[in-house]
Amino acid sequence: MPVPPALDDSDAVQYHYDQFPPASLDYQRLLPQLVKATDALARYDQMLKGMHNSEIFLRPLRSQEAVISSRMEGTISTIDEILRYEANLGDGSIVSETRAEVIETFLYQQALRGAQDAIGSGQPLTQYLLRTAHQTLLSFGRGAAESPGQFKTEQNYLADRSRRKILFVPISPERLQSGLDSLFDYIANNDNVPLIKTAISHVEFEALHPFKDGNGRIGRMLITLLLWQAKIISAPYFYISGFFEENKDHYIDLMREVSASGNWTSWCEFFLEAVEKQAFRNLAVAENIRQLYERMKQEFSDALASKWSLQALDYVFTNPVFWNSRFIRESGIQAASAARITRILYERGLLHMLEAPSGRRPALFSFEPLVELVRV
Repeated sequence: MPVPPALDDSDAVQYHYDQFPPASLDYQRLLPQLVKATDALARYDQMLKGMHNSEIFLRPLRSQEAVISSRMEGTISTIDEILRYEANLGDGSIVSETRAEVIETFLYQQALRGAQDAIGSGQPLTQYLLRTAHQTLLSFGRGAAESPGQFKTEQNYLADRSRRKILFVPISPERLQSGLDSLFDYIANNDNVPLIKTAISHVEFEALHPFKDGNGRIGRMLITLLLWQAKIISAPYFYISGFFEENKDHYIDLMREVSASGNWTSWCEFFLEAVEKQAFRNLAVAENIRQLYERMKQEFSDALASKWSLQALDYVFTNPVFWNSRFIRESGIQAASAARITRILYERGLLHMLEAPSGRRPALFSFEPLVELVRV
């Protein structure tokens, strides 16, 4: 197995051959954190169940997750860029000017949404489903040359390029299929506590590192999909990358320890803490979004004095950055009323104008109160 040139493999950890799934875990040590994580996730899910339209309220969280998860892999973009790109979709002349990193981050959302839709329609969580998500994720930009939708055929590495060190050597391509079969058999048939099972499945996927690129992002998608498939959450809107990013070094060290010393328990303890802390963070953001919606419901009604006020509110929550022409065309509101609505909302300070109308080009608006809640 040749080492990439100019990289030091003296401290590299090798994949844990024949050690998956773990023979034992210290459940006595894990129990206190398991209880905390379970309680936090139950509170978050209770909030989900109480929402009349979780897609309206929690779609911004999916954008936030895409930005953070992509940022962990070196793809830097912002919520504002993602929302503006979504507003521009359908106008090729505008989209062609978008930075590749923004499109790559947007594709993370598309890949996750596609996988969620597939499971929601009854498809099982399979290797094929993850390959399909990977195909979407790497369909543009730098990843397009990294075998989208295909498992690796050459040995890959996790390296610290700044220190010129290889940190981890995943499973070899020759044994990858056997490793994937074991992982998906574990996912389908093991009767472990679902949160523990999700923790183990995630770290095993990352250790297999089955794709040439994009493994971290697909592996974090897997967490959401597993929790939803196990019915721990009632809607596929739990995202964990924020905690992982803040604790990235510890996250990587504990994953390496699994292979280096068989320390699955410490990894599971960390994962459960991540679930607990992120559940409360997500709950706080979602509650802030819900409260904003309720407050704006009254403000829109007072400002517009129109039967369309709630429809306009739902549109700007679903599309917090939008071209006025698309609002008029897509909101379902009668055209003359729609034009009047955006004018009044802008005059009242409820919308912010990102670009003024010019010639045939319409105005570009943002619903800043919502965007502020999810900026990272």
